[in-house]
Amino acid sequence: MTEDMPERATRAFERHDAFEPRGDGYGVTTTHFESRVVAAETDDRAVEYTVTVRAPMLRNAVADDAVGPAVEEGWFDTYRLRLEDATMATRADVDLDEYDVTEERGEAVARFVFRYGNADHAPDVVKAVAEFVEGTYVEGVVPGYEYRGTVAELLGEARQSGGDDGTNSPMPL
Repeated sequence: MTEDMPERATRAFERHDAFEPRGDGYGVTTTHFESRVVAAETDDRAVEYTVTVRAPMLRNAVADDAVGPAVEEGWFDTYRLRLEDATMATRADVDLDEYDVTEERGEAVARFVFRYGNADHAPDVVKAVAEFVEGTYVEGVVPGYEYRGTVAELLGEARQSGGDDGTNSPMPL
């Protein structure tokens, strides 16, 4: 439960409109992918935050079994490399203590761990990281496939926000 989180972190996430309690942490409500954060006390003033974002592996985002292993491996490696820059989207001085992207049950699970001293500003940092992951995913989809589910929704939204009328709809890259 969220009561295991430091009180100052809990207050900050409760006050922020982009978060809702979810299990032992808070879910990010501004993303389509499952994104959540937990926080823990440290030996110093900072709080340790762990942000986890779950997105479908490429083969699970397409309408059929058309994605070959080489394509998915290349996509996954590129996705992992691009997510190393997630903290650049935060407008804060954040260094990652841990970072990894792994495949778990058909999902690409990105995990970022960092310490941050300003609990009131931490929700903005977490939100920026989660939104960066989702945007990076959309930018990295491989053209030529028919996407389904959440990824199809995200691509549709990207096309609409780009002013595309549907007659000339290149994939966002």
